[in-house]
Amino acid sequence: GDREHSPLRLPRGTGFPYVNVEDPRSPINSEEMFQNVDYYTLLGVGHEASEAEIRERFRALAREAHPDRAPREQKAEAETRFQELTAAVNVLCNEERRQAYDRDQMMASSATASSDAVVQDYLEQGNAAFRAGAYAEAAGNFALAAQRDPKDPRAHHHLGVASARAGDLRAAVKALEAAVALDSHNVTLLKDAGKVFRQAGLLSKAEKAFQDAVRWNPNEVDARKAIEEIRAERAVKA
Repeated sequence: GDREHSPLRLPRGTGFPYVNVEDPRSPINSEEMFQNVDYYTLLGVGHEASEAEIRERFRALAREAHPDRAPREQKAEAETRFQELTAAVNVLCNEERRQAYDRDQMMASSATASSDAVVQDYLEQGNAAFRAGAYAEAAGNFALAAQRDPKDPRAHHHLGVASARAGDLRAAVKALEAAVALDSHNVTLLKDAGKVFRQAGLLSKAEKAFQDAVRWNPNEVDARKAIEEIRAERAVKA
């Protein structure tokens, strides 16, 4: 499933106390994370947003959403939303946690991958290697998954991202082209493809991928920014 299109499913709150937002060391373990909530969507920021932008956005939303401002019958709901905002800002303003969160979000789609058990196995091994930073090994597993089921866009998507991380841009471009051909409305995929195409110097291809991402999700601030940067880059080259 493409998380850009799924509505936010908000879990019930567990009440106070809240995590101290100003202290990045405050613990949030993965059990406490709101698994069904996309933190970027929740805060209304792009994936490339800076820590300052995220904190500023959080403060504005937290003022509106503070449980003390909610009528009594909406208090529980307000507490849940406030906790989600707090969890989001704590994860996205901690570089290490944010990187782990981004990887997990990207890999989450594999949970519903091909019904072929062998493909599933390759994808899981690839995900484990990717999380460990062994990108060439991850790419090897994703390549086996893609060979086994050439119609599974996730295998090609993950192969593209892992190959780019491993420094093999030619393989990355080829895999991401295949993934986009199979799943042309997947905003996360389109943005990943845009980044890799741009890295490979394929600027018009990169611009098209980012434009498609914006077409399917007009709130994609980082994709819009990338389009502007690419146009400026192409103008300089021209």
